[in-house]
Amino acid sequence: MNVYSKTDIGKKREINQDAFFTGKFDNGAVFAVVCDGMGGAKCGNVASEKAASVISDYIVKSYSPKMNSTSIEKLLRAAVQSANTEVYELSTSNVEYEGMGTTAVVALIVDNLAHIVHVGDSRAYLITGSEIEQLTSDHSVVQAMVNKGEISASEAKNHPRKNIITRAIGAEETVLCDYSIVLKPENAIILICTDGLTNHLDEQSLFKIIKTTAKEACAGALIDKANEDGGTDNITAVLIY
Repeated sequence: MNVYSKTDIGKKREINQDAFFTGKFDNGAVFAVVCDGMGGAKCGNVASEKAASVISDYIVKSYSPKMNSTSIEKLLRAAVQSANTEVYELSTSNVEYEGMGTTAVVALIVDNLAHIVHVGDSRAYLITGSEIEQLTSDHSVVQAMVNKGEISASEAKNHPRKNIITRAIGAEETVLCDYSIVLKPENAIILICTDGLTNHLDEQSLFKIIKTTAKEACAGALIDKANEDGGTDNITAVLIY
């Protein structure tokens, strides 16, 4: 497996508050972490960079090829909790960092299994030869409204509250993350990204670009398209082939 990634400030923001890390182990397993900071220009990037760094370091130090799926789930949940503790302590010990937090989506792929944890509205997708499937469900006000049947999925796309998230790393002393495990068929692709990408590209657009672009250029092509469509936020895309 190989990982291809890129981040971009977009067209409207003065600072890139997205952060990501990727890595590969000797047994062929790979991982990627994508975070999207919040809390204003002074601290959103601090939260995302700290969380991405802590989660990545935790995975690198703790992962073993001998781990089963249960152990991997515990590892990923613990990595997110560790990041939450560090970001929360920063936010409560320095007035300049008060209120900061970050989303996180993490993918660890071992053999043909993708282990995913996430907090917030950064997403993971599985792309096969014929379809694209969203693997995560946004922790957001609008997604909760969709789940309750109050609005439709199409109404959610342009809802004025669509960027308000209900969970974030560092927002509280503890954080609840969601975990899932999915079969990654041979030649399938895992995409993890921030909402700067998905706010502009729907699933059909994502699928078309990914399936028609060389893997080395794909992250850049996705970002270019999001910028063409407005680039209203920072944009990060990581693809695992």
